[in-house]
Order: sequence, then structure tokens, then C-alpha cells
Amino acid sequence: MRSNILIIYYAATAVFLTLDFGFGINLRAAFLENTPGLRLSYYAVLFACFALIIWRPGWTTIVGVVESLATIIALIFNMALRSIVVTDEMLETGTGFMTMPEIVNFIIVGGAAYVSYMHGVRSLVGGPSGPKNPNHL
Repeated sequence: MRSNILIIYYAATAVFLTLDFGFGINLRAAFLENTPGLRLSYYAVLFACFALIIWRPGWTTIVGVVESLATIIALIFNMALRSIVVTDEMLETGTGFMTMPEIVNFIIVGGAAYVSYMHGVRSLVGGPSGPKNPNHL
């Protein structure tokens, strides 16, 4: 079941990419709104993940774990840098600050990435309840 959800998630990247660059509705990568180059790279990584799990279905869990971790790291760095490092341009123009949609996106995407990451790690180390041997990690 989890692999089907990941396949749908990664396949939906085409829809989100169309909404983002075609209609200006950025739902999947709002945390990268101010950096179009990184946003496009993020979509490319999601397409690569989709190709990997289609090509090698046995890698689905590890691909999901790595992508979730990368998403969490990107979210944290992007949001932290924009909230901690205030530039002169931000103060002069009043732009570049975090917006409410970006904060909501951070919470939703970050929460989903965290749940996906934890579920994947538990699956990798011994099933849904974690490792069979508590001294394993």
C-alpha cells in the first residue's frame, strides 16, 4: 500500500509542476517560491524519485526515506535562513519575508515528510514497530 501512495505522490509531480509554472499556483514547493532555480531542481529530484521507484520497485522505501530527509533539510534551511538572515534588500523593499502560505506549506509538507521519513526508517530497521532487537541501533 505504501508503495502505491509513493507512486501516486511522485506521479502527481507533473500536475504540481503544471500548476506551479503554468498557472502560478505553487502548492508542492512553496518553501522555494523565491528561488525558481531550486524549485525546478526540486521537481527534477521528485521526477527522478518517480523514475527510480518505477525502475526498481524494491528501492521504494529507501527512495522515500532519502527524499523525505532531503525535503526536511531543504525546508529547515530555507525557512531558517529567511527568518534569521534579514538582508538590506528585504528591509528596503519589504519583500522576501515568509508569507502565511509558505508557513502553512512548511507545516504540511514538513509534517508529511517527517511521517514518511519515520515510517520508512521503521520499515528499514525491522518493521512498523521498529527494530526487533532494541540494541540494534
